[in-house]
Amino acid sequence: MRKKGVVKNNKAQMAMSFGMIFSIILIIFFLIFAFYGIKKFLDLQKEVQIKSFINDLQNDIDRMQKSFDGSQERSYVVPKKVEKVCFVDENENFKLIGEKYSDNRKLEGINIEKILGNKEEYCIQNTEGKIKLKLEINYGESLVTIK
Repeated sequence: MRKKGVVKNNKAQMAMSFGMIFSIILIIFFLIFAFYGIKKFLDLQKEVQIKSFINDLQNDIDRMQKSFDGSQERSYVVPKKVEKVCFVDENENFKLIGEKYSDNRKLEGINIEKILGNKEEYCIQNTEGKIKLKLEINYGESLVTIK
């Protein structure tokens, strides 16, 4: 028995359900894309921080080389994924080390023999996103020592 005034339209209900499902899928897609974009942007920021640290350190070494005598303490900002920076007696004398991260570089103008002493490597820990170094050059020397 049919009630008066009630019209059943299964087709309209089906179209609305499909539209809602499609909208939800689009929203989920946009959210995933947004989170992916944010993650990539943050990764890029960390890479820029690392490159900035290396450039700043090299510029400070170059500046110390131009002075006759001096000592300077510097603090550099690095991402927390870099656990420590190490100086090693190899062609690429500078390493950035972290969990799932490693990067080797060549720093010019440092006295690697004096930095290492009789050790194979000299490492400085990352403390809350900062690396503290002391750059020194003595009168008559041409290379900078890092402590």
